[in-house]
Amino acid sequence: MYDPNNVFARILRKEIPCKTVLETEHSLAFHDVNPQAPVHVLVIPKGAYVSMDDFSARAPAEEIADFVRAVGETARSLGAVAGGYRILSNAGANAGQEVPHLHVHVFAGRPLGPMLSRRD
Repeated sequence: MYDPNNVFARILRKEIPCKTVLETEHSLAFHDVNPQAPVHVLVIPKGAYVSMDDFSARAPAEEIADFVRAVGETARSLGAVAGGYRILSNAGANAGQEVPHLHVHVFAGRPLGPMLSRRD
């Protein structure tokens, strides 16, 4: 269930400031306040979507296209393409999703290591 008072909804309503990287009709990209890499930006849709599952099931095609393009444009604008970058989106409790609003992390600026820790 979508919580209209989550931190990203409040950023979209301009109740909480952010350092904007890119804004489009349907998406917003901004620097993470607790970066985990030299480049750490969040890209969110402006609509009320909890996860990628929710977004892909309910969003109109123009919002989906805008969001996907915003992720790519954000990486390019940060100069992350040449050295490589990682995008990550957690969905649900088992994946560690902390904010119930779809968001994609864009990480870059150093070697990022394996995607998941390996277990025997």
